Amino acid sequence: MSRSSSGFVAGLTAAALAAVGFLAYQASANAPDSLSKSDKSSPSASASRSPKDKKNPTALPAQSGAGERVIYSLEDDRVWLVEASGKVKLTFQVAPGTVDPDPGTYKVSSRTGRVIGTDGVPIEHVVIFTSRDGAAIGFSAAVDGTMPKPDPSKKTGGIRASRAHGDAMWQFALHGKKVVVVP
Repeated sequence: MSRSSSGFVAGLTAAALAAVGFLAYQASANAPDSLSKSDKSSPSASASRSPKDKKNPTALPAQSGAGERVIYSLEDDRVWLVEASGKVKLTFQVAPGTVDPDPGTYKVSSRTGRVIGTDGVPIEHVVIFTSRDGAAIGFSAAVDGTMPKPDPSKKTGGIRASRAHGDAMWQFALHGKKVVVVP
């Protein structure tokens, strides 16, 4: 009985992974160009570097837009969740994948509750906002709570957060939410 159950579970898992892969391909193939290219008119896209507050490294980056948004700093590997008033709701460190997004302004284009990451790690609270070099780029948390360094031989766009921060991102970054990437 357990032998047939494990085969059944393996079959369901394979079918689910194939379905997720197909849906991810379909979403990337049908996404408007504006989701995969940075907005060159945004202040963050034109800035060569975001001026930093050396006394407060968690301060909101200059030239990171206005209103409710997610800000991701490539240099600092840090995320800010910013309310409509401009007040920082939460900021936290993240572990980037091997493929970085270009600086610019994006929108959350898809969300997935739980899936296997491109690195083979089970992840949850996946919030995708762009793609580059064939890799979907977005925020997620490993189900086991780890934030491993990505394998440089694989194209991974997963920006990993702790489970608690991944949950906060999931609650905040709904479909269409603005994501600003700064250098």
